[in-house]
Amino acid sequence: MKKFINDPATMLEESLRGFAAAHADIVSLGEGAQFVRRAAPRPGKVALISGGGSGHEPLHAGFVGLGMLDAACPGQVFTAPTPDQIVAAAQAVDGGAGLLFIVKNYEGDIMNFDMAREIAGEGIAGGRIATVVTDDDVAVETSTYSTGRRGVAGTLVVERILGAAAEQGQDLAALQALGERVNQATRSIGVALSSCVVPALGRPIFEIGDDEIEMGVGIHGEPGRRRITLASADVLAEDMVGAIRDDFGARATGEVILLVNGFGATPSMELYLMYGAARRLLERAGMRVARSLVGNYVTSLDMAGCSVTVTLADAALCQLWDAPVHTAALRWGV
Repeated sequence: MKKFINDPATMLEESLRGFAAAHADIVSLGEGAQFVRRAAPRPGKVALISGGGSGHEPLHAGFVGLGMLDAACPGQVFTAPTPDQIVAAAQAVDGGAGLLFIVKNYEGDIMNFDMAREIAGEGIAGGRIATVVTDDDVAVETSTYSTGRRGVAGTLVVERILGAAAEQGQDLAALQALGERVNQATRSIGVALSSCVVPALGRPIFEIGDDEIEMGVGIHGEPGRRRITLASADVLAEDMVGAIRDDFGARATGEVILLVNGFGATPSMELYLMYGAARRLLERAGMRVARSLVGNYVTSLDMAGCSVTVTLADAALCQLWDAPVHTAALRWGV
């Protein structure tokens, strides 16, 4: 293992302190480095809180700021944040209009956010706390960490659109309904070319041959649909876009948001190549790409590979996507 590291036990806190110092105009670090919050909170709006295991950066801390999240709770690498972390973040960002938890569909995340909501009771936001669960992965119906579909890169789309709507003053019930709508309109699938190395483990978390790929891999390295021989980018894109289109069924038409997301070790040259292949396939099938995003946004440490996310988007969703956003990882319209 070759990594810039002092001690696996302190790596997360050291990284968060560096992150908060680098982006002090946007975020501040909660006491004990339990959470990241907006540096300039906005009272009177619904506060959006998300979180999950570290190792997926910039998800979630990189999406804290204007037009996205109010707070993010990072757990240890690939480990859910604790209920105490979530409660502390909720107390810090409660602006009086309620709280919305955005939670990826993994058993640890679901359980701990639910426990945090129970602990908060009526004492935070007057008990006005709602949850949106993301489960956009079409690869498998259930996996190592989840009952039902996994929440993966589509979480970014949900956080972005809800962040814009919250900034515009939508109330808690409207935001929860919008989040569920965006999640239902979003599908993702990933492919791994290599494994990743968890710092505390010091070795790859799974073995894969030089000529093999994992189609449908999870963001923690969970097995996907099948292990297959490496093929051309066009062939892989056709498999991925086909899986998404098949899952949408008759809804696979009209304008879409297309996100091609890197897992941490794939260069931009390859990601843009995959974007071009995915876009051609979508448009050939009658789906017009209205908005695009390409880059490393929901990673898996140093895994080589990428995911494709497609969101069915009408004019209203595109307008929310275009609204001003100013975070460490996403910035436009400001």
